[in-house]
Amino acid sequence: MVIQGWTQTLGAGPLLLIAAAAIAVLLVLIIKLRMHALVALIVISLATAFATGIPANKVVPVLIDGFGTTLGTVALLVGLGAMLGRIVETSGGAKVLADYLIGVFGEKRAPFALGLASLIFGFPIFFDAGLVVMLPVVFAVAHRLGGGVLRYGLPAAGAFSVMHIFLPPHPGPVSAAAFFDANIGLVLIAGLLTAIPTWYVTAYLFGLWTGKKLVLPVPEILGHASAEAESHPPRFRTIIGLLLLPLVLIFINTGLNTLASSGVLSDEVKNEQWFQVLRTIGETPVALLIAVLVAVFVLGARRGKDAGAIEKLLESSLGPVCSVILITGAGGMFGGVLRASGIGAALAGVLGNVGIPLILAGFLISAILRIAQGSATVALTTTAGLIAPAVAAAGLTGMQVAAMVIAVAAGSVVVSHVNDSGFWLVGRFFGMDVKTTLRTWTVMETLIGVMGFAIAAVIFLLAGIAG
Repeated sequence: MVIQGWTQTLGAGPLLLIAAAAIAVLLVLIIKLRMHALVALIVISLATAFATGIPANKVVPVLIDGFGTTLGTVALLVGLGAMLGRIVETSGGAKVLADYLIGVFGEKRAPFALGLASLIFGFPIFFDAGLVVMLPVVFAVAHRLGGGVLRYGLPAAGAFSVMHIFLPPHPGPVSAAAFFDANIGLVLIAGLLTAIPTWYVTAYLFGLWTGKKLVLPVPEILGHASAEAESHPPRFRTIIGLLLLPLVLIFINTGLNTLASSGVLSDEVKNEQWFQVLRTIGETPVALLIAVLVAVFVLGARRGKDAGAIEKLLESSLGPVCSVILITGAGGMFGGVLRASGIGAALAGVLGNVGIPLILAGFLISAILRIAQGSATVALTTTAGLIAPAVAAAGLTGMQVAAMVIAVAAGSVVVSHVNDSGFWLVGRFFGMDVKTTLRTWTVMETLIGVMGFAIAAVIFLLAGIAG
């Protein structure tokens, strides 16, 4: 939120100290004093707003803007995703999918199978939407095989994360490519070369290792199938179709948006009614709504459930995710306060002329901005805007420019912590407290960023030698 008529007078140093102190106090409140995360986030957001000098009459609007913006993207997605997950789980459908995956890949390779499926689904689908759709399958496999949720959840969540970070048509790499005037095809190649090995090491192997050390119970957030439902489960192809339905619709939206932004489609086509309708149907909330309605018919009414039972089933899915939604929104509120305080702009001014290699500068600036204010998008776009003139003047080859995109994207994901709404989303869905989320999700995201940068740097060097 940009505050009209107000200019931040504090420099980057004081703002960073305030942000660091706010994060430290927040962790003490939640971990040591056991204050509820929602209350703690509101308190710290309010205190940080005053400490950074935001005008008193603008403090509450800034808090509400950060909270509401996050809820606008999270609430419908999580609520509808929970409904879909509850229907699939309680019908016995998730168990059908789990049995199929285990039958094809074997019990030992189940985490790999979940990760592989998530990599495929994650190509066109945003991180949070893909994760919500996959959760019932992840939980079902974890229930069936045991060993805790992290052994299966981290490889899947990490797969969606690396695809979202490194590959077009996801917004991060597409935005950076636009700033750098990079070839999208080359960015896609560099992204694939980065994403696959990065996932295998930092999400799959790390997930297996962490899952052995930290065995967490499978969350009950999506409920359980009854013995009757499991004895008369729906067909495998029915469940696959239901899970693929929202992904296909979202993919249509993503593909049309990519074609429109790249100039492949004319303005006349983009203004056509059918084009706008297809894009709307493929928007994530609409796609999930359609999937829920189809699931209600296919797994509910068609299988003999009355309307009252279906309504109670859907209602029961919302209670457990209420906390997830509110705490995620409060995390967005805290990040929004830090952004409104001007910390990003102040840091950008200080970091704009760092005397280090260009690709390392892109990664470090993006990482520092990410850690300071929480938003990967803000970190990435700010960094890309800062160094775009230097990239244009450096005489880089096409693949080197693509590697720059990947390096900046890698920086934007490191150290996901309490000022990042995604930190709260994953932590709460997996039933983790703050300390455990820091030990698992934060470490994994940091490893993804660091290894992604290392591969991007190798691509950059090799492309320079070849060019």
